[in-house]
Amino acid sequence: MANTSLFASLRSRLALAASVRNEAGGLAYARRPESALALYAATGCLNGTFYASADEQLDYALQLSAAVDAGFVAKTAIYARQRGHMKDMPALLLASLSLRDGESMERAFGRVIDNGRMLRNFVQILRSGRVGRRSLGSRPKRLVRQWIENATVEQLLAAAIGNDPSLADVIKMVRPKPADAQRAALYAWLIGKPCDESALPRPVREYEAFKRDPSGPLPKLPFQYFSSLPLSPAQWAQLARGMSWQSLRMNLNTLQRNGVFADPAMVYEAVARLTDAEAIGRARVFPYQLMSAYSAGDGLPAPILAALQDAMEIATRQVPTLEGEVVVAVDVSGSMGSPVTGYRPGATSKVRCVDVAALIAACIQRNRPGARVLPFDTEVRSLRLNPRDSVMTQAGQLAALCGGGTCVSAPFAELNRTKAQVDLMVLVSDNESWRDTRRGGATSTMREWAQIKARNPQARLVCIDLQPVATAQTVESADVLHVGGFSDAVFDLIAVFAAQGGDSARWAERIGSVPL
Repeated sequence: MANTSLFASLRSRLALAASVRNEAGGLAYARRPESALALYAATGCLNGTFYASADEQLDYALQLSAAVDAGFVAKTAIYARQRGHMKDMPALLLASLSLRDGESMERAFGRVIDNGRMLRNFVQILRSGRVGRRSLGSRPKRLVRQWIENATVEQLLAAAIGNDPSLADVIKMVRPKPADAQRAALYAWLIGKPCDESALPRPVREYEAFKRDPSGPLPKLPFQYFSSLPLSPAQWAQLARGMSWQSLRMNLNTLQRNGVFADPAMVYEAVARLTDAEAIGRARVFPYQLMSAYSAGDGLPAPILAALQDAMEIATRQVPTLEGEVVVAVDVSGSMGSPVTGYRPGATSKVRCVDVAALIAACIQRNRPGARVLPFDTEVRSLRLNPRDSVMTQAGQLAALCGGGTCVSAPFAELNRTKAQVDLMVLVSDNESWRDTRRGGATSTMREWAQIKARNPQARLVCIDLQPVATAQTVESADVLHVGGFSDAVFDLIAVFAAQGGDSARWAERIGSVPL
């Protein structure tokens, strides 16, 4: 009988040999530097993950940024900020360019540093020394100074919330030039120096007056300016009415503790705002953020918890309806139990990778009730979802399965075992497969995918990564798309790829097409 390892079938030979090991020790494929950088930018929060410390993640992100064209680094920073809505990684990439290509950094600066929080992140990263310098340098200093000088009063007051560094620290560093007496007074007030109070902008004058007599009306300032002051429930209610949609979502428990929701009228107002479709769209809310608010809101009134579920339905309404036979493979292994934004002392998110993976599956199932959902760890787990359940309910049922080892090829093998028809398969995982690893050759996942393709030549595969990892279990090709992150941009890419297949731009190509 012929040696089957020498005379392999065509479909086996089409599965390319893997050459590296992933963090879990399994056989894997190395990503191209551009693809790896894109993944790190879209998922990396510079916090520790299940397999990598924060320092390791930072060092590798800097290695990747040095390995690709400076223009691509700048475009990746823009994409990660504008489409991925990330914070730390875009600022890091921008800072890495300060020593390498100041012109690219400057061209991307205004599109990445779009608020005071991002400005302070940028300054903090530069001064840390981790990108190769401890001072701002002339060009970054000029850009930061110009941002402050061109910012509105409202932008500066919002930027002044937070430390390490504070806006006061930044102002002292770059010394912006005041355009008039009002701006001179405001700069002095922000850094804690004596100033002519009568020259301050009206909201600041009213705030100083309120601190002396807190019985008066609340000035129009971000609510954080009042959090340390003794306010009545009525005043907290007034603050709640002035909060942005995101601030309201993030501070529901604070409002509850301060008696706001003891008033049924305020509960009604909060429900109306939380379920405002236009406000949800403007807020660029991630579905996982709504899950976080829901999970942390045990003591909230029932109508508000219901409103968060309704908001989830609205936020995921734009998920495209996928045609044909759709399969969603959801990794529920133990490593997926790590926080989706990484471990951060004192501020670790309660939302896990598995929660986000489950949300993606539930969203697809919601808009494509016939989609088949296959949760897996070392094998495919049995679970029957009801498409009529809410996204939150379906996601909770999937996430409850979390635990066990990782065998990414398991759902592929199940589809081959049952000879299932597949038009589109969506894999959501951290790619740390080890249970199905081999000594050499193609990964088990690629071997199983080759069999699916032999049976379903039209089949396409989308691999969604939720963590910054340098390896993958599949090779990107005309029929295989790699994408990372947890924003609405992921669903946009899936829809285009499902419709156009190999004719659609790869993820890295889309980033490369961002104008500078």
